[in-house]
Amino acid sequence: MRIGELSRRTGVSVPTIKYYVREGLLPAGELTSPNQASYGETHERRLRLIRALLDIGGLSVAAIREVLEAIEDRDRPVHKMLGAAADRVVPRYGEESAEGLVEARAAVAELIDRRGWRTYEGSAAAEALAVALAALTEVGHEGFAEVLDTYAEAAEQVAEADLEYVARNVERDELVESVVVGTVLGDAIFTALRRMAHVDASGKVFGSGR
Repeated sequence: MRIGELSRRTGVSVPTIKYYVREGLLPAGELTSPNQASYGETHERRLRLIRALLDIGGLSVAAIREVLEAIEDRDRPVHKMLGAAADRVVPRYGEESAEGLVEARAAVAELIDRRGWRTYEGSAAAEALAVALAALTEVGHEGFAEVLDTYAEAAEQVAEADLEYVARNVERDELVESVVVGTVLGDAIFTALRRMAHVDASGKVFGSGR
């Protein structure tokens, strides 16, 4: 298909498609003449992935580029590649306002050890958790750590559901793409579900009716 048709099918403008090609997010089309290129279903699928990560996942163009590089890295074992892709979609927080970060990191390390998780305390996700715990302590909610294991149990159930879905895709590229999409868009879904559950739980505990 021509770039105009690709634009119509995806709803992404031609200038934006060309921008993604220049930035290395989208492979260039196959030249059919000096001024024309042909695009296929692979381009359409990649373009839809980019838009989902950008619009729903809230990732920056730079972060999306790193995610796509992880997807295309064929030199790593699948498990390590999945971890690398997932790490790239974990938020990074600054440390300048996070007092008590040393203690929070120790709490995260203890959680990992306690639950026997096959991860490590210096990972992007572990660091994000430590920063969040330190921030809670800073605003006077250090007691939140008491429910951390409850959160961890829920996270384990969600992770098992994620991987059960991912395991349906046996092709390597589809497998990694599913993890990335499941992580980014799954976070958006889980956040929405959590908010809905909050409203329901609040109504049961503090009020009645809708």
